[in-house]
Amino acid sequence: MDDLNLLARTTKLEIAYTESGPADGPPVMLVHGWPDAARAWTAVAARLAAAGFRTIVPDLRGAGNTRFLSPDTPRDGSGVALAQDVIDLADVLGIDRFDVVGHDWGARTAYTLAALFPGRIGRIAGLALQFQPKGAFELPHFSQARKFWYQWFMALDGGPAAVAANPKGFARLQWDTWSPPGWFDEDEFARTAAAFDNPDWVPITLNGYRRRWREGEVSDPAYAALREKLATIDQLSTPTLMIQGGADFCDEPASSEGMEGHFTGGYKRVVLDGVGHFPPREAPDKVADLVIAHLRAG
Repeated sequence: MDDLNLLARTTKLEIAYTESGPADGPPVMLVHGWPDAARAWTAVAARLAAAGFRTIVPDLRGAGNTRFLSPDTPRDGSGVALAQDVIDLADVLGIDRFDVVGHDWGARTAYTLAALFPGRIGRIAGLALQFQPKGAFELPHFSQARKFWYQWFMALDGGPAAVAANPKGFARLQWDTWSPPGWFDEDEFARTAAAFDNPDWVPITLNGYRRRWREGEVSDPAYAALREKLATIDQLSTPTLMIQGGADFCDEPASSEGMEGHFTGGYKRVVLDGVGHFPPREAPDKVADLVIAHLRAG
């Protein structure tokens, strides 16, 4: 099938997504990161579709054309919430078992899906972000903490107002500093940043980061049981590929080393030299080659 721009209604969201590739191909969810949009997967999705996979690329909650159905729903930006959104989308589409490829927030989503719904997930690939056992956020060492300045900024009392005053400017700082220069142009940033016009981009962004380091941030009680379950899981049985940019200036490459013991179903880590925090955009063909080989291994 050709690329289709579609909407799926779940209990909480109207999820915008694109779909390409053969309708009867093995289904693969491609989940984008922050601050990014579904268009980050354009080149990789085309390769997967050409290889016979049914690719489904949703806009995350708070991004693009995905919308909450009710103003009263807590704007929860946790990995558990994002994972449940993917399951809800698969349910609407009638897909029982599928693979997941995720970048940044999408990588966390992939790991969380493998932890909480292993029977639904075939294989996963996580890009730019390592697995976090038990979903725990631990205070990083000084070097990594320096790179996490944007998280500390958002956790300040005045952080939310500052981000809300210039969300695209805040996002642009990350694009300018997380990878070696030259990987995007003004037009591409502008097209991507249109996804940040979503009325819930700022609330979801702030909640996703502030909840890591502050008490009392909004949590959707509907996910309480899943959060409790995630806090007990430090190993994944799902076959996993991890792709790390060797020049990632946000998440240090060393942070994803030595994780093999947390994967009982197989684990492979590949470092792409000279690639920064956005591998699907910076090295789409290399990423597609690795992902296709990984998915076909199943």
